Amino acid sequence: MATVCNTRIRIPYFFELNVNKEGLIRISSRQNTDPKKKYKYKGESMMVRVSLFITCICDSFYGNVGEAMVKILERQGVQVDFPEDQVCCGQPALNTGYWDDARVVAKNLIDAFKDSEYVVGPSGSCVSFIHEYYPIIFEKDPKYKKLAEDFIKKTYEFSQFLVEVLKVDDIGAKFPHKVTYHPNCHAMRFLGVNPSVFTLLNNVKDLDYAELPRFLDCCGFGGTFSVKLPEISEKIVDEKCDHILETGASVLVGTDMGCLMNIGGRLKKRGSEVRVMHIAELLLEGVQ
Repeated sequence: MATVCNTRIRIPYFFELNVNKEGLIRISSRQNTDPKKKYKYKGESMMVRVSLFITCICDSFYGNVGEAMVKILERQGVQVDFPEDQVCCGQPALNTGYWDDARVVAKNLIDAFKDSEYVVGPSGSCVSFIHEYYPIIFEKDPKYKKLAEDFIKKTYEFSQFLVEVLKVDDIGAKFPHKVTYHPNCHAMRFLGVNPSVFTLLNNVKDLDYAELPRFLDCCGFGGTFSVKLPEISEKIVDEKCDHILETGASVLVGTDMGCLMNIGGRLKKRGSEVRVMHIAELLLEGVQ
């Protein structure tokens, strides 16, 4: 946390806070980049600006995932910033039945990214929630319904943005390990990001892919579901872990740290040495 003019703002550790001589705050990536670098899209030069939507879990527990996203995007010539006013997307509140509270934080998130060209997050669950539920919770609010529609159009899950917007399917990564993939339920069913993930994995050199048995099954996390019904959640994640171990893979990759936290915790408790990685982490390790 940083304190400036008695206002506390949350800044992920992979960003730095600079105050210029006029006293204005500028937040930027710690990685040095050329601000004049432009991205080549279909033969044309264009500057792409992305605002990082970090999500609660990554901000609190998995800052390395945000760092990996920033580094991968900057390798593609993208300028990345972090709007410091962002908070939760509202999904936990709405899933628990607190629609009015969800609406409050959703308004905050929309306002935080109002000036962003693109918004990219590491969670298919959070991004799909925005796409699916913001039009519903703002159905009776004409102002924010329109703002939500505009927000949705520019908000993407990380792998989806790389493949569908930047048209990048190969970042030159090499990862000589056996890998299996768990598709996040929301990302798969609402966003349809699976093709983007497979496109990226298929172009990682030396990666040995093993299909996960019953890959369509939930991992048992479900946000508050795992807290309200822990016994059922435990049985579901145990079955998921059984299938992961069946593949013989040394690495499990996914697009959502909620699922990966749940699965990774259970694997560790069972004594498994399977590595659990976000797709951004795998890609970054592959190019370093």
